[in-house]
Amino acid sequence: MGTGGATTGSNIGPHMEIAKPAIFNGEAEKVGGFVTMCRLYLRMKMREAMVEEQVFWILSHVQGGSVDIWKENVMEELESVEVEYEMVEEFLLSLKKKFSRGEEESMKAVELRKLEQVGKTMEEFVQEFKRTARGSGYEGRPLVEKFKRGINRGIRRKLMEAENLLASIEQWYKRAMALDRNWIESRREEERLRRKKETMGGAPKQEQKQIMPRPLVW
Repeated sequence: MGTGGATTGSNIGPHMEIAKPAIFNGEAEKVGGFVTMCRLYLRMKMREAMVEEQVFWILSHVQGGSVDIWKENVMEELESVEVEYEMVEEFLLSLKKKFSRGEEESMKAVELRKLEQVGKTMEEFVQEFKRTARGSGYEGRPLVEKFKRGINRGIRRKLMEAENLLASIEQWYKRAMALDRNWIESRREEERLRRKKETMGGAPKQEQKQIMPRPLVW
């Protein structure tokens, strides 16, 4: 097996208090959280450990019921060198695939179809969308369609009216965030000018409300 492959850097990690993952007993709905906590702990506390040591550490947190049989089989394969992992991430992905039984993908697909931007900035929505899309099974054009459906209609209209049609989901993310930032900045500028007029003794507030442009509904 190779080394952990982590780059050396700050020595803060090994001295930080990081919670260890809870014992994993094979329940499909818990495998995602277990893998995430293992990644976090390994990166912060065991970056310099050999891959074999990292894998056995993960296995020490896997126990209970039928999962014990799987654990014994994996350990035998590792000790007999039938299976070898170059990076611990390979093992984590195989563990996740083994116990998710497709349930996580199904749940994420449902969650992705329900996502809407309402009340969020585009940057916030994009981050949430990316997190949910990961492991949902959607990619390419179907993923773009889900993103289009979830964003506010004003931005969606602007994007679809653009002269250069967007192809990849990354292009949609980038253009949508740029439009949203521009709109937010324009609203701030309008508010700044309104307050400046008030300070300089401009039109009364009631009159100003009548001449202010109607806010664009996003």
